[in-house]
Amino acid sequence: MYELWHKKSGSGEPLLLIHGMGSSHEAWKLITPELEKKFEIIMIDLPGHGLSTLPDGLRMDARSLGQLVVAQMSRWGYESFHIVGSSLGGWIAFEIAAETPEKIRSITGLAPAGLWLVPETTRHPVSALSRYIASTTHYVAPQLLRYRWARKIGFSMVSPQWETLPLEICVDAARAMGNASGYFPAWDAMLGLRFDKEVSNSIPITIIFGDSDNTLPAQYSQEKSLAPSHARWVVLPRCGHAPMWDRVPEVIAEISLTVAQV
Repeated sequence: MYELWHKKSGSGEPLLLIHGMGSSHEAWKLITPELEKKFEIIMIDLPGHGLSTLPDGLRMDARSLGQLVVAQMSRWGYESFHIVGSSLGGWIAFEIAAETPEKIRSITGLAPAGLWLVPETTRHPVSALSRYIASTTHYVAPQLLRYRWARKIGFSMVSPQWETLPLEICVDAARAMGNASGYFPAWDAMLGLRFDKEVSNSIPITIIFGDSDNTLPAQYSQEKSLAPSHARWVVLPRCGHAPMWDRVPEVIAEISLTVAQV
């Protein structure tokens, strides 16, 4: 039976962390040390990402991935849980909440995908190029990313604080993207789709975007009318598409505040 790679740490209420497309569980390194003091953290790698394999024929749209996550969490003994989801992980969290609301205690969406009025119908050339570059250079990422020019090329569009991101975070991200066999299957599965379902207002939801998100810009990828109507929106300053890198204390505080509303 197929099983997602997962790791547990800490103790308390269960808090599932779901990364974004082309990423892995390594993306959470800056916020997990504090979260582990309050919660039982369950980190997963989505299919074809990180340490999870990509089975042939697996459906990679957000709804199907949500169903897979719920099934696996149930097998691991979790009947309900909180979710923090980044980008695609946020979209997956919304799909789970819409389909099986009894499973979800709260959601904190960090730059969640799927909130666009007009879905993409083709792969975006710049993002596709990023994947191809990462797949050919991730072997030398520890050496390459010590240079300012390389870090600028790789991360200036992701984070306005790219110059001060820890080298380990940059190397992890480059390796995750380079090894993500599920990147294009997940991308192709999103084409023509968006999130537009109802979510019970009994589930506390916080949506966090950075004011400098170049991946999912406010102009066309942060449509409030598509999000759960009761969601609390937070915009963080000097923050890009990875708030858990750019605004560590604020993100930890927002997660704790969202969980406390249950």
